[in-house]
Amino acid sequence: MGSGKHGAITRAAHSIGRCRGFTLVEVVTVSAMLAVLAAMAAPSFAAWHRKERIESSARALLASFAYARSEAMRRADIVVVCPVAAAGQCERAGGRRRGDRVASWSSGWAVMAGEGERRRLLRGHTGLRDVAILGSAANVRFTPPAGQVVGGFRSFEVMGNGAGAYAHGEQYGRCIAVAAGGRARIAEGRCGARA
Repeated sequence: MGSGKHGAITRAAHSIGRCRGFTLVEVVTVSAMLAVLAAMAAPSFAAWHRKERIESSARALLASFAYARSEAMRRADIVVVCPVAAAGQCERAGGRRRGDRVASWSSGWAVMAGEGERRRLLRGHTGLRDVAILGSAANVRFTPPAGQVVGGFRSFEVMGNGAGAYAHGEQYGRCIAVAAGGRARIAEGRCGARA
């Protein structure tokens, strides 16, 4: 009788030990299913990533315009948002042209207060290499007392840049419009920023 109980306990312990873990077939099957799901999700993730980079660049430029306008009113001085050249300085009026578009906003931009010798950097933003920003102006000047824009209405296109997946970034493009009163707004799609 004692050996019967001992044998049942041993068999139970042995069968519990065998049930733990996964077989090689189960692991390979689950790994294959995960690989298929990852392959299906990759294009969606790439499109989402492209859209988010365009959106974040557009929102950063919009925030810079709003900041420049508020600083022009607060300081009672001219505040300029200008495209930045590779050296980190504001580009001269006109910028580098590609056809009839000013393409220099893609390198980044700076918010500068004052003019001439008094000019100083308030904020700077570096552009993303895979996002193109095409603007209708080389500089956007906000003047006191109400933060109006010198030169009237301005528009800026933010879209994907480059070959491959980013060449189709136009579908995720954003348009930033700066009214003569200095207020900026953002809209989905392209706006046809012209020089």
